[in-house]
Amino acid sequence: MNYFQIIAQQYAIPPVLLAVLLAWSIVWKLWALWRAARLGQKWWFIILFFINTVGILEIIYLFVVSKKMLKENNDEISSSN
Repeated sequence: MNYFQIIAQQYAIPPVLLAVLLAWSIVWKLWALWRAARLGQKWWFIILFFINTVGILEIIYLFVVSKKMLKENNDEISSSN
């Protein structure tokens, strides 16, 4: 029995559901980390890297916090032209 199956049995989660949950979390985490790095938000990058919320914090960051930063950056670029 491998480690993945042991975790699935310990939490009474079907292995397929555990795999889907893991993939879901990885996709959101990588996207949020990429966006935080691109925007130069060091503290958000650290928080997102160390705290695992199964994608919840990452989704909030991507669609609320980083959208606001992107809009502010675009407004600054537009006003300087």
